[in-house]
Amino acid sequence: MDVRIGLSQTARELELEIGDEDRDRVIKDVEAAIAKGEGTLWLTDKKGRTVGVAVSKLAYIDLGAKDEERRVGFAR
Repeated sequence: MDVRIGLSQTARELELEIGDEDRDRVIKDVEAAIAKGEGTLWLTDKKGRTVGVAVSKLAYIDLGAKDEERRVGFAR
């Protein structure tokens, strides 16, 4: 599953790929960080890379659909 994080006053997005099983954990971590209103939101992707984002800079978080079968070509 892809996670895109928009940051205030920044044109680029952060993109991470996490496991489908981590979706609920990410949602809970984001909600807790926003409720707290300060500090850093830490997320870890499938490769083990850890990214920290200041909660005050979060503009939006887009959680993509669960990993689906990737299609190639024109097949439906």
